Amino acid sequence: MNRKDNQKFDVVVVGTGNAALCSAIAAKENGVNVLVLERGPKEKRGGNSFFTDGAIRFAYHDKHALKPILTQLTSEDFDKISMPEYQETDFLQDIMAVTEGKSDPELSKQLVEKSYETIEWMKQQGVGFELNENQSFDNNGVRQFWGGLPVKTYRKGIGLVEALFQKLEMLDVEIQYDSRALQLEIENNKVSGVIVEENGLRKKIPAKAVVLACGGFEANKEKRIKYLGEEWGEAIVRGSEFNTGDGLDMAIEAGAQPYGDWSSCHAHTTDFQAPKVGDYKKPGDIYKKSSYPLGLIVNANGERFVDEGADFRNYTYAKYGKETLRQPEQKAFQVFDNQVRPLLRAEYNLEEATCIKADSIEKLAEKIGVDKNKFLETIRDYNDAVQDGEYNPAIKDGKGTKGITPPKSNWALSFQQAPFYAYPVTCGITFTFGGIQANKHSKVLDENQNPIPGLFAAGEMIGGLFYGNYPGGSGLMSGAVFGKLAGESAASYAEQFDEVISK
Repeated sequence: MNRKDNQKFDVVVVGTGNAALCSAIAAKENGVNVLVLERGPKEKRGGNSFFTDGAIRFAYHDKHALKPILTQLTSEDFDKISMPEYQETDFLQDIMAVTEGKSDPELSKQLVEKSYETIEWMKQQGVGFELNENQSFDNNGVRQFWGGLPVKTYRKGIGLVEALFQKLEMLDVEIQYDSRALQLEIENNKVSGVIVEENGLRKKIPAKAVVLACGGFEANKEKRIKYLGEEWGEAIVRGSEFNTGDGLDMAIEAGAQPYGDWSSCHAHTTDFQAPKVGDYKKPGDIYKKSSYPLGLIVNANGERFVDEGADFRNYTYAKYGKETLRQPEQKAFQVFDNQVRPLLRAEYNLEEATCIKADSIEKLAEKIGVDKNKFLETIRDYNDAVQDGEYNPAIKDGKGTKGITPPKSNWALSFQQAPFYAYPVTCGITFTFGGIQANKHSKVLDENQNPIPGLFAAGEMIGGLFYGNYPGGSGLMSGAVFGKLAGESAASYAEQFDEVISK
């Protein structure tokens, strides 16, 4: 441990994910002394961000606005890209659409309006970006992209957190590992430090301001059952094992107001054989299964239960994971025929992907162990319901079904070309939507909507942005936007600390 006991810091940041690291960098850049606390050992740092595939959603005018971000691409490269614009109004509309208008308007507007400048700031901190190959397809030599999510961090979450950690080292910011933050110290109704557990002993770290950016409660089985429902007890945890809700408990005990959708979360269809908790030896979100809009999803009874083509996967995967959890055995199968097999995302080709292949639909049913008669009936009814039309996976093509429930609204091709493939999936929880209330400057609010002096939050800690669903890639963007804002606000507060105390 480098620091001396009772050494007072201007700002203490709890957590080492994307939001926390952005907070620490922003605070340090604003001239204050910063300490970062990580509950786990050094080899398990990075929070949920370590496990992400790095896709990040932000507003941009057109593809040329990405040139300062994708500096490795030449003008010739850009000429070979077809990409729709994605304005601030588009981003905000997507948030409101998937949350059914429930997203906090002040927070969502701040997220959207700060998204592009925060991407530029991340680039300045050393974060690399590249085109998101899973958001495009080749169209006669031109890479055609879907809107809103064309960019991801270089080397996924690993590259993201490595770049931010390197920046912290350059700034000489101290990181304390194996330090579990347990309680906020409050004096004269103001945050004065944080109580941590180190090697079984409790210690106080004095601080002028504290930023809580240590995740939700997704890795806490008891809390999942309490707030999400009994079926969530056995859900796979896709990320950090340390996101057990400590920060939420600390903040609420200190007077913070619980806020947002505590009964919902980001979930994803995940390989049925995936590890029960994030595997630090295999990061990069390799177990997810996101190409279901191109195929069909059936449960163990051989029945479909969602509209696979309701929208692009970016707007449905967070809620379809939950639907999978509600199925018998908490299990389902994504099935594809050979027409669409070449179009599946990269994760379907990894050695970690559980794949079952058969030369006939009958044999596929036998191999995956579903009710054979019901499965054959499901496929027959679906094929009979497929309507004519032009198939185009780049757009919502309207090529759907008629007369079956649930329908398939887009990308409906007859399921008939051998060989056939099935991928067993279950539900993996990524992060919880419920948090504490903060304003647009990441200041934590009490029950009277007043800022708690010296307390700030970022990332999954902030509730009110997402309800029931979220637009893919916006969680990572939210972490960076409000992480940067939290660091700036905490630094500003710390610089005025003596004046605040004297009042």
